[in-house]
Amino acid sequence: MDQDLLEKLNRLEQKVEETRVLAQKTWSLFFWTMVGTVVLFVLPLIALAFVIPYFLKTLNSTLGI
Repeated sequence: MDQDLLEKLNRLEQKVEETRVLAQKTWSLFFWTMVGTVVLFVLPLIALAFVIPYFLKTLNSTLGI
């Protein structure tokens, strides 16, 4: 009985460790997805906030408005 309980406990500890590793991988994937989103979407939007006024100013001066 004691040996059976010890085996079950060891299997449970192994499954908990596997779950922890999978959770860590999932968190890492989520983190890098968010970093990619910021780099590929948010930063270009911020850049456009500076580029569009400059472009409009250049366009207006070229057209003589």
